[in-house]
Amino acid sequence: MKVKEDFNLKEFLIPYIATTIGSFIAAAGVTAFFIPHHLLSGGIGGISILIYYLTGLPIGIGMFILNIPIMAACYKFMGRQYTILSIVGTIVISIAFDATAFLTDLMLVKDPIISAITGGAVNGLGMGIIYKYNGNSGGLDVVGAIVKKYYSLEMGNVVMILNGFILIFAAYLFTLELAVLTFVGVYISAFVTNKVVVGLKQRKSVVIISNRASMIAQVLMRYTGHGATYLHGQGAYTMQDKQIVYAIIKLTEVSKVKELVNKLDPQAFMIISDASEVVGQGFTRPAAKDDDIQKSSMGIPHTKNTLPPEY
Repeated sequence: MKVKEDFNLKEFLIPYIATTIGSFIAAAGVTAFFIPHHLLSGGIGGISILIYYLTGLPIGIGMFILNIPIMAACYKFMGRQYTILSIVGTIVISIAFDATAFLTDLMLVKDPIISAITGGAVNGLGMGIIYKYNGNSGGLDVVGAIVKKYYSLEMGNVVMILNGFILIFAAYLFTLELAVLTFVGVYISAFVTNKVVVGLKQRKSVVIISNRASMIAQVLMRYTGHGATYLHGQGAYTMQDKQIVYAIIKLTEVSKVKELVNKLDPQAFMIISDASEVVGQGFTRPAAKDDDIQKSSMGIPHTKNTLPPEY
């Protein structure tokens, strides 16, 4: 009974819905922009397109046939639940490619360079939707997942290597120009996919080690409108206790934060790194009233981008 109570239909359906929507968008990007100019895509789709150019076999049918041994390996190494999602994804994206095949005849973009860029962006959008909601399109995604599980290699690196072989074969079979354009399209597709999955609102994480950590934290909170966190550490050389300030800021705030920290403590040690996705209170949810009360008790104004009197 407990299993039934914990079952969430919405969470169960979301990956399948995302896979369906994303597959049709991704397939449209290939059939409308890549195929008219004899370009390839990455993964099993790229191999299927090669077969299509050589034999005329529909891309969707080719993808389905090539995925059969991959699905068998998926069931053996990845388990039943992952395999079911992979099979559904394979069937959906195979249907999507053949259902959107009519777009090839429209020749929406005549310039092959613009077509490679546009096709990569549309394909990346579709694949990003699939990955963002834990969907699966089968193909090299499954191969990469298996390799990562058993050989501790990153899935992205595995897929990139396999795509590299596809591009080399394309250059040998067709022309170097088409292989280069295919690379451009695949690169843009991967870039857009990452942006969709990670999000466009990039943030920076800041770690500041200073003897004036308390003052720096208050200035940061006044300027950014977000909170900061104290971490406690110890210098390995001096053996002195250190108070570390950790905060998340916007990309546009980096230069100003560096200037403020430098004015407060020129000897401060600061690390600024990418924060690919930031969720939670103050970023994706409004700040709680209790925090506002606490800020007021500390004498920190609520207004964003206000600075202390000395600045």
